[in-house]
Amino acid sequence: MVFTAIGALALTGCGDDGGSKDKPGDGAATGGSSKPSVTLPKLNGEKISVAAVWTGPEQANFTKVLDEFEARTGATVTFVPAQDPIVNFLGTKIAGGQPPDVAMIPQVGAIQQAVAKKWAKPVGAEAKAQLSKNYAKVWQDLGAVDGTQYGVYFKAANKSLVWYNAKAFENAGASEPKTWKDFIATAETVSASGVTPVSVGGADGWTLTDWFENIYLSQAGPEKYDQLAAHEIKWTDPSVKDALTTLAELFGKPALISGGADGALQTEFPVSVTQTFTGGDQPKGAMVFEGDFVSVNIAQTEAKIGTDAKVFPFPAVGADSPVVTGGDAAVALKDGKGAQALLTWLASTDAAKIWAEAGGFISPNKALDAAAYPNDVQRKIAEALIAAGDDVRFDMSDQAPQSFGGTPGKGEWKTLQDFLKNPKDIAGTQAKLESDAAKAWTS
Repeated sequence: MVFTAIGALALTGCGDDGGSKDKPGDGAATGGSSKPSVTLPKLNGEKISVAAVWTGPEQANFTKVLDEFEARTGATVTFVPAQDPIVNFLGTKIAGGQPPDVAMIPQVGAIQQAVAKKWAKPVGAEAKAQLSKNYAKVWQDLGAVDGTQYGVYFKAANKSLVWYNAKAFENAGASEPKTWKDFIATAETVSASGVTPVSVGGADGWTLTDWFENIYLSQAGPEKYDQLAAHEIKWTDPSVKDALTTLAELFGKPALISGGADGALQTEFPVSVTQTFTGGDQPKGAMVFEGDFVSVNIAQTEAKIGTDAKVFPFPAVGADSPVVTGGDAAVALKDGKGAQALLTWLASTDAAKIWAEAGGFISPNKALDAAAYPNDVQRKIAEALIAAGDDVRFDMSDQAPQSFGGTPGKGEWKTLQDFLKNPKDIAGTQAKLESDAAKAWTS
């Protein structure tokens, strides 16, 4: 099955330094002196705005991609910092008569909402040609609504990885677990060595949805996963009870979580990573679960990926390790040559290459040469994502209406934060999830 294959392939070869390497686009295409892979119009004097929730290194690396677009077209591009939930942010901008030309939307459900509100503009012929040439059908379908293409997926993620402090593992005599049972046993071994085993960024509810989704996909299987993602089965289904029961094997043992439940709920995602790779052989946590983008935060510490910071696939709960993916899609909110040209650029191999070289990025573009990635870890994770083709499973909460799956303090994010605090209340958690989901899918 593809899930096991990806897990095994993603992590072979962890030799290179994972720090971001700045290699901005040189105006040429993949391979340096070869011709550009995409033709763009001249847009001298045109002003284009792009909204995204990215900050810090992600914003800086995306800006390099926009800079190259400016150099090739003559346009001026402005980055507009957005906030989650992005649909609310965009609604405010649109109500004020100042929508950005393009928005980078991180949820499938949010793209569907933007289409339903008649904000989104269909993708033009040039961008569609790049998508057809460079993307597997699954990535095209994820950006389409009722058969019309609206989104261009530019940034993807493998969200089924556990990163660990190699020194803490070595001192504890721990090894990489392959199953969930082994994962809990490894956590107990690390705990016995005097280091808290698991760092959880519970202040950001999306991290908790990722914990649930990986367990659910592995335990219940892809067919059930698709049904729950579409709310074709209820959150009161026994399969959800099974997954929450499994998750409670970790959440129900506060000693295994850095700061316990209360500490985790006050820990934001970036800190959950950096505290795992600082403090020498006495970090605040020995392991942190999240996607390939963790490498961006590790790069802000002195730890080197492949030596100090290592990674293994999310442990198998059922027969296979899960592979959950996520992504950010560019959606045009204004008619015009500039917005469409930017979508065409973001669908190109040249644009993907710029951020791939900078690090902390995985592209769904199958035409991108994997040599563009700065280290073996990212290279293999990217190759695995491409090799999965149409069999990848997209982040479940990102497929939901944003009020349920993508809003801080509401819906799935809030209910799973409450579950982290009280993991014994499985039936109550299911009932609340179903109540919120039913409202979201009918509103």
